[in-house]
Amino acid sequence: MPGRYARHHRRPAVLFSAAALAVTGLLATAPGAQAAPPTPVDAATARAYLARLTVAPEGSSSGYSRDRFPHWSTVSGACNTRETVLKRDGVNVVQNASCAAVSGSWFSEFDGATWTAASDVDIDHVVPLAEAWRSGANNWTTAQRQGFANDLARPQLIAVTDNVNQAKGDKDPAEWLPPRTSYVCTYTRMWVQVKHHYALTVDAAEKNAIQSALAGC
Repeated sequence: MPGRYARHHRRPAVLFSAAALAVTGLLATAPGAQAAPPTPVDAATARAYLARLTVAPEGSSSGYSRDRFPHWSTVSGACNTRETVLKRDGVNVVQNASCAAVSGSWFSEFDGATWTAASDVDIDHVVPLAEAWRSGANNWTTAQRQGFANDLARPQLIAVTDNVNQAKGDKDPAEWLPPRTSYVCTYTRMWVQVKHHYALTVDAAEKNAIQSALAGC
């Protein structure tokens, strides 16, 4: 389940590919600007993607462990994926020599709260790791799961209020949507784009909830 572990556990350094490193250009955000994850596909595209996803009963959690999805990987120098997202999604973020965020502010799109301490912010996996496992990632290689857990190229990682992230846990959109209703459309577009890219399945209730959310976009 995503939660405070995101800031307490750092995985062994594994360098990203050149393509992933290029994404870190997002860090060059103008002072005072609110950065964000990569913009998800539009609602029409999300609906088309959703129609292509395989509908299947959710699989078992048997064998699942967060350790099956190594994170946070090294992106550049001392900076891992968590610190990269904190820098990208925050405003006026200052990092120390270890790349840890020591000041800045973060607006949580999920609930509309603003935080000035990185310890109050989690990096949410939009499609949770356990959800991915039950939707097909149990058949992936460790390297594939690592890529998923550290994906900066798609809207899969976002800095949000820690206890809201913990409340979400590993729930899908049939069980949880952001309490800030104005973000539901964006969130479901993010979810569908990620599931489509990784060819993950959806269950019937999940698909129905997403269809309802996208109808309001």
